[in-house]
Amino acid sequence: MADGARQAVILAGGQGTRLRPLTLARAKPVVPLLNHPFLAYQLALLRAHGVSDVVLACSYRVDDVREALGDGARLGVRLRYVVEDEPLGTGGGVRHAADLASGTLFVLNGDILTDADLTAMRHLHEAHGSRTTIFLQPVDDPRQFGLVETGADGRLLRFREKPTAEEKITTNTINGGIYLIEAPLLARIPRDRPSSIEREFFPALIAEGIPAYGWCPRTYWRDLGNPVAYRAGHVDLLEGRANMPLSPPGERHDGSWIGVGASVADGAHVVAPSVVGAGAVLARDCRVGPATVVGDGARVGAGARVEGAVLWERVEVGAGAVLDRCVVGADVKIGAHARVGPEVVLESGAVVPEGATLAR
Repeated sequence: MADGARQAVILAGGQGTRLRPLTLARAKPVVPLLNHPFLAYQLALLRAHGVSDVVLACSYRVDDVREALGDGARLGVRLRYVVEDEPLGTGGGVRHAADLASGTLFVLNGDILTDADLTAMRHLHEAHGSRTTIFLQPVDDPRQFGLVETGADGRLLRFREKPTAEEKITTNTINGGIYLIEAPLLARIPRDRPSSIEREFFPALIAEGIPAYGWCPRTYWRDLGNPVAYRAGHVDLLEGRANMPLSPPGERHDGSWIGVGASVADGAHVVAPSVVGAGAVLARDCRVGPATVVGDGARVGAGARVEGAVLWERVEVGAGAVLDRCVVGADVKIGAHARVGPEVVLESGAVVPEGATLAR
């Protein structure tokens, strides 16, 4: 396959309802992750494995995505957009993008973070003569996911919906959201109605005996679909649990990254691992970190404490405030001596009064 697996489609059409309220003001594919748009990590991974022609299937807040990613040149890829007027599910997203693809292509769900060895996946696909190969992940508790059963040789046998408490668990492998598909097969997907590649396309291939295999490596993988997982993804990257081909922006100092033009006052402490965004201001005697991300242009007041938190752009943290393992959207103002506790999520533009306490 001369040009095989050198193209990719990223399915980024969802509204990110599980990630609300963060996605009320920004499209899920470009919420910040260590101060990069999230999809920058998927694009960097693809590029690291020789895939530089990427089609983005999207439908919600598309202008957000275009503004953040542009034509992909900054990330070393060619990025094209296919915009659905009405969301058509995972199947419809792939089908619409298929007109721009040929040969063998990667298809990625737009909400997973992984450092998977896509080159190894491509080699398995070719060695087995597979027509479609699915990245599978073993999980401790598969009940919240759809299960994928395989034979001893890795051939796909069956897709199962989320099992009920009474049903027997036959496997702990789930669909990891990356596929290798021979482009001619995509003509099977209907153009004019919503469809699911997981519930319709793949099961039909299995039923017809078309070669389809699972690839189940031991690698880092996380679905960033909800705020708890989203913050945990930051911590994973900061603590080196994933080997990603994209570093946080800024220069590394004592185990943290400090962005261009950031100001760290005398007596301010940045505790590694943390990221301080471009143009951010840390006032005297404040403490930021560990496992903290301060967005571009944010300001942390004198004596404030920010630990295990993710702050988006232009957040203002008042003097003496305490933020602990929370997520704070863009342009939020937190009053002096306020306290924001674990798992609290503040939507962009929110205002927390002076001295207030927010807890889950």
